[in-house]
Amino acid sequence: MPVLYRVPAANSLLAALPGKEFELLKATLEPIPLTFGDVIYLPGEPIEHVYFPTDALVSLLTQVSGHQALEVGMVGHEGMLGIPLALGVSHSPVCALVQGTGTALRMSSAHFRDEFRQSTLLQREINRYTFELMVQLTQTAACNRFHRVEERLARWLLMTRDRVRSNQFHQTQDLLGNMLGVRRVGVTKAAGALRERKLITYNRGEIKILDGIGLEAAACSCYQVIKNMHTLG
Repeated sequence: MPVLYRVPAANSLLAALPGKEFELLKATLEPIPLTFGDVIYLPGEPIEHVYFPTDALVSLLTQVSGHQALEVGMVGHEGMLGIPLALGVSHSPVCALVQGTGTALRMSSAHFRDEFRQSTLLQREINRYTFELMVQLTQTAACNRFHRVEERLARWLLMTRDRVRSNQFHQTQDLLGNMLGVRRVGVTKAAGALRERKLITYNRGEIKILDGIGLEAAACSCYQVIKNMHTLG
């Protein structure tokens, strides 16, 4: 299966494993398409597979009764979906929603538990990524509470760019509102401000970053805090 031989270069977590270690995992992995809008996990439901995205983007969402869903984290080629299994928990605490169409490598929960138990190298990389994800989750929570919508939008766009490895992607205002925990009018105002500064273009859901350096200057410090935990590229 030639696709699998290219995977380590596409998923950073798997790329960190020595070649021999990945060879042992290869037979348990299958490439699978992830399409915009797909729901991978729902809160409280069993985790049947883990996913290692290669060029897809998945948002981790939480919801409080009576309020819209709020993004608390995102996972791309740098990580894995299904971290609770590594902590001995079999159910997802969040909704995992595909925000960027692409591909991932999928492994059954049973195989993952076996491989994780047997491989100290896999344990090391997943433990490292778990810490990085914890930093992202806590920083995002603080960001959503304390920073202006424009700064948060700039941070979100940069994090998305890093994970899809592209300056152009699709996102509607309604979904951006869910990501940032604000109403559509707030997204419109924030996106308009970034557009006026010629940092982005935004038309019919198509977003293009024109000035990455300028966008980093417009973003809150949370972007660098999260990025510094793991070099994305």
